[in-house]
Amino acid sequence: MDEDSPIDEISRIEAQLDELAEVSERCRKIIVVSKAAIAGGAALLLVTMLGLFGSNQVTAIGAIAVVIGGIVSLGSNVSTLRETMAAMTAAEMLRSDLIGRIDLRLVGDGTMKRL
Repeated sequence: MDEDSPIDEISRIEAQLDELAEVSERCRKIIVVSKAAIAGGAALLLVTMLGLFGSNQVTAIGAIAVVIGGIVSLGSNVSTLRETMAAMTAAEMLRSDLIGRIDLRLVGDGTMKRL
């Protein structure tokens, strides 16, 4: 292997880590929205069941659909976030290993001269 190969591989891993970070941030945002949908749908269903705004079957069915959709979205994005975090951990370990393999050389004696 030539000397540029580990550096190119580290650059590729850095790009992959950036993409994974974007995916994880998007999942976190969707998780928050899913939780809000579940809470909002449950509140609307409760209000409908108590008859505070009238008893409307369409509203009740819509509220149930929002709760179910929120649960499905929450579960999907939580599992995607877990997989993404595992992939990020593996990529970071590979990057650390590649950095450890690079033959670094010292420049200077390490002491700072005062002016």
